[in-house]
Amino acid sequence: MTGEEAVRVLVVDDQELVREGIASLLALQPGIEVVGSAADGEQAVARSLELAPDVVLMDVRMPRMTGVEAVEVLRRRAPRVRVVMLTTFDDDEYVVRALRAGAGGYLLKSLPAAELAAAVRLAHAGVAQFDSTVTRRVAAALLPPAAAPAQTPAQTPAQTPAQTAAGTPRGPGPAGGELTGREVEVLRQIATGATNREIAARLYLSEGTVKNHISRILGRLGLRDRTQAALYARDRGLL
Repeated sequence: MTGEEAVRVLVVDDQELVREGIASLLALQPGIEVVGSAADGEQAVARSLELAPDVVLMDVRMPRMTGVEAVEVLRRRAPRVRVVMLTTFDDDEYVVRALRAGAGGYLLKSLPAAELAAAVRLAHAGVAQFDSTVTRRVAAALLPPAAAPAQTPAQTPAQTPAQTAAGTPRGPGPAGGELTGREVEVLRQIATGATNREIAARLYLSEGTVKNHISRILGRLGLRDRTQAALYARDRGLL
């Protein structure tokens, strides 16, 4: 994106005051052009096809057609549009469904205008945006109801390389890659919502090593981000 190009944004929310407030605040931010708004998922799809926005800020829960359903339609009919969900703290289930449908992130409606504008620009550049205060809750929502707390190294005897290879499940990725035993451990920690620092402390690794493991996990499994990794872990029974 050059300095003269503005990111074209469509704001979708069923509450008029919220919708107009977000649109007005974003319109004041440099590099942002609000091209329109919509009050539900059906309008969001129609206006996206009409206006061709770069980014759609999509409310999660709306009448007639939810934001999740709108994402599913837009992935088919307007695949180049980046959709970022606007969520509240009680939308965990909807956010997970939206990510599965193809949304490129989720942000809180209470985000300051400057930060929201920065997130919109990043979303347009292809960088998935996830609000840190919601990430842990969404990861927790992925855990099975009866899941036991993750054991720390102090609770579990250290594994030898042979034990790790034989006793830790490996997960074949879509591209045919396999995870090492240590990478599976890191993946499980990601699925709990743990930060890199927390993973490093639990597994007695440096933060740099954790970052390297995460990069390899995402690359081998063909995943885009930590949330997709958490979904993968749940689907493969690794939690």
